[in-house]
Amino acid sequence: MTHPAASPASPTPAASADPATASTGPAAPEPAPGPHAAPARAPGAARAVLKAEVRLFRREPGSLFWILAFPTVLLAVLGSVPSFREAQDDLGGIRLVDAYVPVTVLLSMIMSGIQAMPPVITGYRERGILRRMSATPVRPAAVLGAQMGLHGAAALGSALLSLTVGRAVFDVALPRQIFGYAVALVLATASALALGALVSALSRTSKAATAVGSAVFFPMMFSAGVWLPVQAMPDTLAQIVEALPFGAAAEALNQAAAGDWPGPVHLGVLVLWTAVLTAVAARWFRWE
Repeated sequence: MTHPAASPASPTPAASADPATASTGPAAPEPAPGPHAAPARAPGAARAVLKAEVRLFRREPGSLFWILAFPTVLLAVLGSVPSFREAQDDLGGIRLVDAYVPVTVLLSMIMSGIQAMPPVITGYRERGILRRMSATPVRPAAVLGAQMGLHGAAALGSALLSLTVGRAVFDVALPRQIFGYAVALVLATASALALGALVSALSRTSKAATAVGSAVFFPMMFSAGVWLPVQAMPDTLAQIVEALPFGAAAEALNQAAAGDWPGPVHLGVLVLWTAVLTAVAARWFRWE
């Protein structure tokens, strides 16, 4: 007598076997996920998020223009004014175009960290993207890290572009203390991103992030010396501005450009602002 073919609903031999028989020859169970299983998926998921964010970032011509092109365009416009290419006694004998190179470098960081990044992150939260990601191997922190990395890299790229154009077009001397300049540049970028993270934490919607970012944007531009270089400010005003992250960054960059190591006070201000802003942003940030 033949046996009928097993249907999909029929139990498998292993499932229907007598426990006593099964104990004599059990099938090897699948190993349980070990403590390294989740971390093994995390790097791949983070790379996938980074690739996706890079594609989305490249599709935003507005952000690319304001971060990468606008500071250099501003430098070109100011440098084309004849008076900006004449030495100024109140600036220590340097030209205005020389003083504005570090200003445009800082402007790219302000545009990137405060204007461009917060609306993206708050938009993800507003649409529930971060909340849905929390149920997948992709952690929401991967999105935040990708956004900070992309905008930080864009700001540094814009800074290099401003330095290159300043040197090639207006004969602005390159920084004499390269390593000190790089340290100040990285700390200034970290401060801008930390400030942008705080704006993202305090804003519930992308519109609110844009409004808060604009309210912070103009004071930070002033402290960076967009309207008046820090070297030309009255002493009292300069001291106040140098206590702010971008005022301290402007002075640190100027010192490194002149060949001196950036002052420890200015670098300390940048480190302190970065630490405080990051701590407050982490305290108030919500994924949904």
